[in-house]
Amino acid sequence: MRALKAVFLVLGVALLGVLLYRVGAEPILETIRRLAWWKFVLVCLPYVAVTAADTLGWRFAFAEDRAPFARLLGARLAGEALNVVTALGSVGGEAAKAWLVRRDVTYEESVPSIIIAKTTITMAQALFLLLGLVVAWVTLPVTSDVLRGMLWLLLVEVLAVGGFVGAQVSGLVGRAGRLLKLAGVISDTAHAEALDRTLRDYYRTRWRRLGLSLGFHVVGWLLNGLEAVVMLWALGVNASVATAVVIEAVGSGVRFATFLVPASLGPFEAANAAVFGALGYGAGAGLAFSLVRRARQAVWIGLGIVVLVVMRWSGARTPHVVAKASR
Repeated sequence: MRALKAVFLVLGVALLGVLLYRVGAEPILETIRRLAWWKFVLVCLPYVAVTAADTLGWRFAFAEDRAPFARLLGARLAGEALNVVTALGSVGGEAAKAWLVRRDVTYEESVPSIIIAKTTITMAQALFLLLGLVVAWVTLPVTSDVLRGMLWLLLVEVLAVGGFVGAQVSGLVGRAGRLLKLAGVISDTAHAEALDRTLRDYYRTRWRRLGLSLGFHVVGWLLNGLEAVVMLWALGVNASVATAVVIEAVGSGVRFATFLVPASLGPFEAANAAVFGALGYGAGAGLAFSLVRRARQAVWIGLGIVVLVVMRWSGARTPHVVAKASR
């Protein structure tokens, strides 16, 4: 998998290089020159609300409220930063999230919550893409190619979510553990069986928490649309809220479909160039939008790494529940 991601990264960089060569530097710089430093600060701010909403989505993915919101927020910031930084590695931010909240919840509770939160945020992403598709069809003069592309992205997400949920509620996790034991990969299926029971119990009995987790993640995606509005304004692109929602929806779908490409580098820029061109703003504006989005991401990656260091230092000084739970 690591080698495959490395290949896709090279292909993504090559695609980005081709885009920059074909579009040229001047159309991109013309848009970026409109971005004052204080506007970039404003561009970075909506991510605070996005992260807060997604953290609440994660909180309700637990069967019970145990970890404080502030700790979950810090763990999410750090984990999402690691997901990008370790894109080529085998251990990413999801494992770090479970480790960072170990003072309050055991791994037996945090690991299922991360899987459930990943499921509900993807379900919310599909709903947001559906909203973007409807908005594009009803209000914007986009081509049929854009609508067709959004429809295919939505189909991919729906199939993925259906398969993911089906695997969790049908006992596939436990069966996979037993299969790995037969193959000699693991010696004990206890952890797989426990994870399987926890997941199935949550989906069968925690309907209210499941709905709240999904709802807060939907709010998070809508706030991503607000971030796109601020970013377009900062770049001097005269676009409506509906346009910003469509742009963000397409970008979210492309990032999902190209998850094997580290940070979706290349495909994300290509999608924005195509959508901006179809909307009449020009491919250069689309690439400028992508670069500013990457810059915002870099700021929050840096802050996430700082949070990781602080939480790791404070965690080393305080006893936690995992040691007790594992005895």
